Amino acid sequence: MMLSRNILVQVLWAYLLCGWTFGSELTFELPDNAKQCFYEDITIGTKCTLEFQVVTGGHYDVDCRLEDADGTVLYKEMKKQYDSFTFTAAKNGTYKFCFSNEFSTFTHKTVYFDFQVGEDPPLFPNENRVTALTQMESACVSIHEALKSVIDYQTHFRLREAQGRSRAEDLNTRVAFWSIGEALILLVVSISQVVLLRSFFSDRKTTTTRVGS
Repeated sequence: MMLSRNILVQVLWAYLLCGWTFGSELTFELPDNAKQCFYEDITIGTKCTLEFQVVTGGHYDVDCRLEDADGTVLYKEMKKQYDSFTFTAAKNGTYKFCFSNEFSTFTHKTVYFDFQVGEDPPLFPNENRVTALTQMESACVSIHEALKSVIDYQTHFRLREAQGRSRAEDLNTRVAFWSIGEALILLVVSISQVVLLRSFFSDRKTTTTRVGS
């Protein structure tokens, strides 16, 4: 019983370490004609992954640029809706990645990014990795991997749901404006037809009066 409890404590501790020390995940608004940069201290040899997606706004695209500590460009893409880039740090220092919406004149964007730094810590850091895992430890490792997959899928589907809702609201707004425009055009055409018909009868009446006199 004590062994099972210790294993569960280690699993929870591993998740806390993942949440505290590895990676940054953020959703933010990027105004039009604006640029937003983020910074991360990375040690040499660390494997990192940058993943981003535009959730709402315009054509759902943004410029992305990643630089190392010396300002060397590691990744640069223009007007991307989503992408993922993995690299290994070649030097120590502060790495910078920026999202730019400077090409847009009036549309702001909502951008999501996930910047993972390093590998996940071992689930059982105090265990001797030479020996085989027990059945309980193997089950915990499987659950750990399955939960990570569930979290990734949930994040992916939340982003898709938010993007779909934004598209639906944008389409609904366009349909509403189009309907109002059609109604106004129909009203103007109807009034124009009535005025035109009345002008025909008024001209005939005036002409008849002149001939009779």
